Amino acid sequence: MTDTAPHSTALLTDHYELTMLQASLADGTAQRRSVFELFARRLPDGRRYGVVAGVNRLLDALERFRFDEQTIAFLADRGVVDQATRDWLADYRFTGDISGYADGEIFFPGSPVLVVESSFSEAVLLETVFLSTLNHDSAVASAASRMTWWAGGRPCIEMGSRRTHEEAAVASALAAYIAGFTATSNLEAARRFGIPSTGTAAHSFTLLHDRERDAFRSQVDALGKGTTLLVDTYDVAEAVRTAIELTGPELGAVRLDSGDLPSLAGQVRELLDSLGAAKTRIIVTSDLDEYQIAALAPAPVDGYGVGTSLVTGSGYPTCGFVYKLVAREDESGTLVPVAKKSPDKISIGGRKWALRRRTPAGVAELELIGVGEQPVDDGDDRLLLKQLVEAGKIVGRTTPEESQAFHQKVRDELPRSASQLSRGEPAIPTEYEGDYDARNPFHPRSHT
Repeated sequence: MTDTAPHSTALLTDHYELTMLQASLADGTAQRRSVFELFARRLPDGRRYGVVAGVNRLLDALERFRFDEQTIAFLADRGVVDQATRDWLADYRFTGDISGYADGEIFFPGSPVLVVESSFSEAVLLETVFLSTLNHDSAVASAASRMTWWAGGRPCIEMGSRRTHEEAAVASALAAYIAGFTATSNLEAARRFGIPSTGTAAHSFTLLHDRERDAFRSQVDALGKGTTLLVDTYDVAEAVRTAIELTGPELGAVRLDSGDLPSLAGQVRELLDSLGAAKTRIIVTSDLDEYQIAALAPAPVDGYGVGTSLVTGSGYPTCGFVYKLVAREDESGTLVPVAKKSPDKISIGGRKWALRRRTPAGVAELELIGVGEQPVDDGDDRLLLKQLVEAGKIVGRTTPEESQAFHQKVRDELPRSASQLSRGEPAIPTEYEGDYDARNPFHPRSHT
């Protein structure tokens, strides 16, 4: 995987992280051993599960998290931190350990998606870049997974680049691919991550020509009979007839981008079959989301192109991940749990481990989180945390293809109820075991 983003990611952060660093360096607490965890307190309303994406992009960002001369000069010019802090930043390298859920993994409320163990000074600086990466990419992947689940094996194409920031578009294409999309329209995502790309023509190409027939002939001459022709610029039935007249039964596909798609797809399928083009596929687009894809399940549709709803998380553009200090070294050198008690923003102190409890048949039934120690595998379970960084060295990268296959595998573990689009509880409950404050409102039973 290659990435051409700017070399340094050090300023993809919030000002207050550097002021905390300066204060902790001055008072001697900066080197205290600390554990930060990234997790979601709840799933977006109506979602039964979430999907992790962005881990490999996060590791790329960590590798480039360096305060070079230009960055240090900016901090000095703005007076963000003092000279002593700038001197420390100039030598910054993350030397700790990071474990977490892999790209494509399923998460639930409280899942320790990322566990960062290092000095306070090294870990606190990473909060914003880690959160911005995982909140965005996981929101897209969570929506994409619902779409591919309801597509039922029919291919889904990511085509949302024109509906979001140009770099978000590239990240969205990767997140969607992890969650089962087969291709993207975004060429930079194809170049950077090796994702298959695809594309044919828009309505403007048809409108450019004097006749629809001329546009179709031009496209077929350029791209071959296996191309996909857009047939709803004028009259759909007439366009389909014209397309088959020009190509015969070898036309690859027709695309529908407007109208009553379920009924229109049925009419087009009948027309194609009557013209001897039984193998010509029907692709639908038109602002699709998982609900429309589910409604199209009975229709003779062969594939979907999804844009706006996908790259915006289908109504939830963030996962609500937070990055919290859950344990730190005290004055005696002992690692002690710490937790936030603010109403509606409760966290559970202590370092976490997690496993997915499964039935003997391999169906997920519980997200079990151990506080202070690893939960015991009863024989059918699956450990969830993977080593991503060890003593500062990145060890946990995966390819997009590996992440996509992994997602399909772990999604297949979920109970069928996880696919429901109606409002409801998470597909499986989250429970905790170990040494923690059971009086805490963020208690296991609050997720059951």
